[in-house]
Amino acid sequence: MPERKTPPHRTATFEPDVVVVGSGAGGGMAAYVLTRAGIKVLVLEAGRDYDPQTESAMFQWPHQAPLRAASTPDKHFGYYDATVNGGWEVPGEPYTNAPGSTFRWWRSRMLGGRTNHWGRHVPRFGPYDFKPKTRDGLGWDWPLTYDDLAPYYDRTEKLLGVSGANSGLENHPDSSPGVLQPPSKPRIPELMMQAAAADLGIPCVPSRYAVLTRPIDDPHAPRQACFNATSCGRGCGIGAAFQTTTSLLPMAMGTGKLRIVTNAMVSRVLTDARGRARGVEYIGKDGAAYFVKARAVVLAASACESARILLNSHTAQSPQGLANSSGLVGRYLMDTTGTNVSGHIPALEGRPRYNEDGKDVAHLYIPFWLYKEQAAGKLDFPRAYHYEIGGRFGMPGAGVPMADAMDGYGESLKEDARRYYGAQISLTVRGEMIPNANSYCELDPDVKDKYGLPVLRFHWKWSDHEHRQIAHGIKTARSIIERLGGKVLTPNVTPEQAIAVGGWIIHEVGTTRMGADPKDSVTDGFGRTWDIDNLVIADGSVFTSNAHKNPTLTIMALAWRSMDKLADRMRKGEV
Repeated sequence: MPERKTPPHRTATFEPDVVVVGSGAGGGMAAYVLTRAGIKVLVLEAGRDYDPQTESAMFQWPHQAPLRAASTPDKHFGYYDATVNGGWEVPGEPYTNAPGSTFRWWRSRMLGGRTNHWGRHVPRFGPYDFKPKTRDGLGWDWPLTYDDLAPYYDRTEKLLGVSGANSGLENHPDSSPGVLQPPSKPRIPELMMQAAAADLGIPCVPSRYAVLTRPIDDPHAPRQACFNATSCGRGCGIGAAFQTTTSLLPMAMGTGKLRIVTNAMVSRVLTDARGRARGVEYIGKDGAAYFVKARAVVLAASACESARILLNSHTAQSPQGLANSSGLVGRYLMDTTGTNVSGHIPALEGRPRYNEDGKDVAHLYIPFWLYKEQAAGKLDFPRAYHYEIGGRFGMPGAGVPMADAMDGYGESLKEDARRYYGAQISLTVRGEMIPNANSYCELDPDVKDKYGLPVLRFHWKWSDHEHRQIAHGIKTARSIIERLGGKVLTPNVTPEQAIAVGGWIIHEVGTTRMGADPKDSVTDGFGRTWDIDNLVIADGSVFTSNAHKNPTLTIMALAWRSMDKLADRMRKGEV
């Protein structure tokens, strides 16, 4: 591939020590840690500016929105969702799928990224999750242990404000004393599912969520406790539901060491004659190319976007892209497995109406419980899953529960709606995918976006491991519903039909995985690329495996650890 000539640049006026690409979970944490260490940081965000205190539609009713706030192609999670710019499709920024593959790529083109609308479920990875190959011979082990990351989990949970409880379960580590905020009280449907699960020998414990049950009084980012009334997915103007725009970014800004540039699409990392990163090129809102010089570059643009930047940063010396001597940039892309089983519970019909809002997430959840059976070879799948449960009196929207059971018009229809309202439950499977060579992203050789940059082309394939895991999850979920005397509403289809398409769960990780050997990994255990020692990656792309547990807490804990290391190296003059 021929070396490209650098186009004329406008030089940014603020010259940072470190430029951070991305303002979401990893980028926000990087900015927070580095600025508190006295390091000047410039954050570049591809999307627009966003202020949840003024833009969150927290108190609007569905009837005030078009289509009663229902999902549409450009607002998949509903009219009021906090993703104000972006989604599955972004105008002018396509991506492609290789023949036979289906992968969906969610991008939040806004300050704070996906932290503005994410589910905020934050279980920790456990000891087994960092050494999966040692346990079952599949995939790779991480170059660090749970004990290495445990102090950073504590710090991150305390900073975010995680509410929950220590449950003392296998491979679901407890937090240190005083770290967690109190959990929320379970609601009636959740207690019913807990009882049914217990009867089947399945644990159902308080959820861990990055939603405050106690206020946090920071001078630069004061956050109130959740008042249990609005949807977290709309964004949280009071800061109860964690997002970087109400916490990490204003806290970093308060140090006086941070600048943020939005509408800045980073195209590539530029290197000097020694092969070290000397800064980044980005395209501004005006269409001009800008250059930012820095002592170090931190990529936290999301797993696929960071891989695209590296692949697009090819030179004559690095024709496969930067930091890619292993050939693994973009490879072994992973997502979380997913499916949903819902049911109607007659015992919940017609119960008295009362406020059952609570947090906009389940107050209980079902963690994986069969590690011993799995280790003994009694299961036909090698990795774990959990259930995120649902069911309560919630704000009625555009959907009509039990529509096929309703009959007639007028008063009889209203009576049916009242009887069935709040009588449905759901068990959503979220499981681990084992990395495979058939799932990866690369630069499309033909298609370019509105910036003139090559877009990503995705290749995707689930394995039989994931299909058998989903089959077990469906079977067990149906058992819980039936134990409650309920009717399963979800059609009984094959696991291949039930499993969500790649990317649909929006947990993509693994495209620049960390490891102990430069030959089979892209970064070391601190996110530092093997090829360029002043280029650090601080998002989900560094994941060696993708445990069934939602990845965002681990992204932030890893970013904190990696930024501590980078700051120490900068103090010593190594960078």
